[in-house]
Amino acid sequence: MAEQADVVIAGARCAGAVAAATLARQGLRVIAVDPAHFPSTTVSTHLLFAGGVAELARAGVLERVEKIGAPRLSRAFIGGPGHGAAGGYTPVDGLDYGMCVRRAPLDAALVDAAREAGADVREGHRVTEVLWENGRAVGVRVRSRAGGDPEEPGGQSGSGASGGARGSAGPQGSRASGEYEIRARLVIGADGRRSTLARLLGAEQPRVTHANGRACYYAYYEDPRDEWRNTAAMWLTGRELGNAFPCDGGLSLVLLMPPVERVPDFRGNLEAEFERTVTLVPGLAERLSGCSRATKVVSSTTHPSYFRRSSGPGWALVGDAGHFKDPVTAQGIRDAIRFARLLGERAGGVIGDPAALDDAVRAWERRRNAECVHTYHWTNLLGRGDALAPVQFELLRVLTDGPGGVRRVLDVYSRLRDPRETLALPGLLRATVRALAHGAGERPAILRSATEALRELAGNRREARRLILP
Repeated sequence: MAEQADVVIAGARCAGAVAAATLARQGLRVIAVDPAHFPSTTVSTHLLFAGGVAELARAGVLERVEKIGAPRLSRAFIGGPGHGAAGGYTPVDGLDYGMCVRRAPLDAALVDAAREAGADVREGHRVTEVLWENGRAVGVRVRSRAGGDPEEPGGQSGSGASGGARGSAGPQGSRASGEYEIRARLVIGADGRRSTLARLLGAEQPRVTHANGRACYYAYYEDPRDEWRNTAAMWLTGRELGNAFPCDGGLSLVLLMPPVERVPDFRGNLEAEFERTVTLVPGLAERLSGCSRATKVVSSTTHPSYFRRSSGPGWALVGDAGHFKDPVTAQGIRDAIRFARLLGERAGGVIGDPAALDDAVRAWERRRNAECVHTYHWTNLLGRGDALAPVQFELLRVLTDGPGGVRRVLDVYSRLRDPRETLALPGLLRATVRALAHGAGERPAILRSATEALRELAGNRREARRLILP
């Protein structure tokens, strides 16, 4: 016989765990399944700005996450050839710092919070089918396997993670190998970029999408540089982008984002090319003086941004399953937590009324799109790794000049300031002129890329209307 639940969730990492906790706190019967056994790992750059830390607090998990021991990143540094600027945050809900928490302990905290709230989180269980009645999702079929299925990076376990729940997998965690059904009033997919639920629900094809212009390569470094311990730093040099974010365990995350055209350079000898690329960003190389790489290099070379249709009769997609932005602006975890919580708050009170539930989930999707679409376009611009990079640097230089400049930029990353202010035409034109003046042999390429970017920005209003209107 099928089990009965109010809500079943595929995926139990950032979005899935927060949705489960939010719904369970309302007294609902919530089952979340994930193919992984926590702790586990998957690709994730996991930086949170002050706005993201505030979302942890709103979800009721900040105190639990802070016990992991990641330093409070109260300052940010933005640098490049002949320029460097540092500054702090405008407080968000009284919180004026960022954090970079490795996904193993972060996901552990979120899964533990979901279980504490009363959700049944099952490890080693994978959704294989959606159950339908009269065009409405009414549950799922799940497969379990003794010892659990091997995790698939980017699959049902989410867009990045290392979970960490301990102990039982919940009341049904000891279920033997085999398949079973869960009937539910709401089916939620929180299973990452390669979402099984999106495919099963017919929503895999994005409504809009944008190819990534940069690849991601990262590793953790043993970091004794105490003077940098409270600073998240970024350097843009030519077309190379490098970052260093202090995190838990006395480590720092070192993230390189070279143009995608350089991916073949890394295929021959990944770790050697990673070390060589660090030297191409002199500010980063100096920052890492005295540090030593402690882990292998992790890579992601193809990660297009998108919005998928994320609501339908009896179902919703949260986190990267429904919407993904290029990691260059580090907004993914913040948005996964925020919109999972908002979905739970919106849907929980009408879970017993199918028509009201569908209306609530549609309204939630429109709100998510409206809040994210302009950040999505801004991210796509910063994620270009072509000859627009010198214009990006000059734009950052203009924006961070003078007192409070870095704070104004951080306000965009914390979602306090509309990113369209930084993409205003006068500022872009000024940055392009400065890039052309300094670009010498690259001037034709800079001009072509800047023209393409301006055309892209002109088309963003139409794309925004498609996403926000019903």
